[in-house]
Amino acid sequence: MLFEEERIRSRVAEMGAAIGADYAGQQLVLVTVLRGGLFFLADLCREIRLDMRLDFMAISSYGPAAHDDTGAVRVTKDLDEDIEGAHVLVVEDVIDTGLTLNYLLRTLRSRKPASLEVAVLLDRDQRRIADLPIAYRGFHMPDEFAVGYGLDLDGRHRNLRYIGVLAGHVLESRGVS
Repeated sequence: MLFEEERIRSRVAEMGAAIGADYAGQQLVLVTVLRGGLFFLADLCREIRLDMRLDFMAISSYGPAAHDDTGAVRVTKDLDEDIEGAHVLVVEDVIDTGLTLNYLLRTLRSRKPASLEVAVLLDRDQRRIADLPIAYRGFHMPDEFAVGYGLDLDGRHRNLRYIGVLAGHVLESRGVS
């Protein structure tokens, strides 16, 4: 187990309080990438004592780049609302290489928000390629394959209330390296 339920809950509450203080009196829009970010977003927004809006995007890798680090991605579900002039906080479950988030931030910047920041629950920076501005960070995590609290293996284990590492033999049996 990497992070037990109570430790996650406590850190999310701390992050929510900091975000609420930093954005007091401002129009805040929280944006997450489906599906994994939904769990963190749900808990985080309940800890932010502000009136805010929520919106969602979905992004997917495509073509031969789906298995490498080129960052070739496409938006499969875009925002429903205009973010021009709004303070936007992108809420991510985990950041790894940073290429997908870098693409997302470029896309959102082109829509002219008043500000654009990132809140991430898990920062796995050992394989970071893109330099990213992270305003709010929950935890640094080791370079392990984790599941729970939104993180999955083939769509399973997202609903765990904690974050754990899958054993090597489980990953090998699924062909995950």
